[in-house]
Amino acid sequence: MRGMKHFLLILCSVLLCALAQAQLPKECTQVVVGITEGWNSSYAKVSLVEKNAKGQWVRVLGPFSARLGRNGTAWGLGLHANPRGVTLKKEGDGRSPAGVFAIGGLWTTTKTPVKHDRALPEVKVGPNDLWVTDLNTPQYYNRYVRLDHPAATPWELHEQMKQTDYPHSIKMLICHNTAGTPGRPVLGGGSSIFFHIWRNDGAAPTAGCTTLREQELRAIISRLSVARHPVYVLLPSAEYVRLRPSWRLP
Repeated sequence: MRGMKHFLLILCSVLLCALAQAQLPKECTQVVVGITEGWNSSYAKVSLVEKNAKGQWVRVLGPFSARLGRNGTAWGLGLHANPRGVTLKKEGDGRSPAGVFAIGGLWTTTKTPVKHDRALPEVKVGPNDLWVTDLNTPQYYNRYVRLDHPAATPWELHEQMKQTDYPHSIKMLICHNTAGTPGRPVLGGGSSIFFHIWRNDGAAPTAGCTTLREQELRAIISRLSVARHPVYVLLPSAEYVRLRPSWRLP
């Protein structure tokens, strides 16, 4: 694996220091909220809410229709503490991770610039860029890797980030099971989880990502501010209601 350079996500590393707390980080004043009807639903409503000067949560964008994993959701590995005995997100299960997650950087191939906070890192994806999902390479699992050459071997081409696929032309990382915290990533715990553009006008579910219309995804990205410590909360509606007081959810 010589010639690979790791670009660890500094933003995720900083935000994940709050791992396993049972509430939103105190400094968080901006939340992307995704609500589903139940654990097995691949449909969600996504909104952006912000805390105003009075300390009140106000919805500023949405709700937008979104598609999730084809099999719904399962508890993920993020900023929250998972309940005991629950089903956790696993590689290849077709479920989106539920819980509270830091929001990472952008990976783009679009020719139309994505308006965003310049403190949010952006990678212009090219043929050298990989995101590793292979369970047989634990040292690279669920990590962004940039080669010093265009992907060429069968393994490199398999792990290469998509170059010409419109739904993947704008991707924003959901920090599920990502590097930056001791013990992460957990091998087999799920990888490559992003916000990106939905497929077939929303007719298609995902393998675990959260997808929206391009204009709505762009609107959310353009409003996010790193200084506001934004997070993504994805939960079935019943869980959201149950956890809202103790997790201090909007």
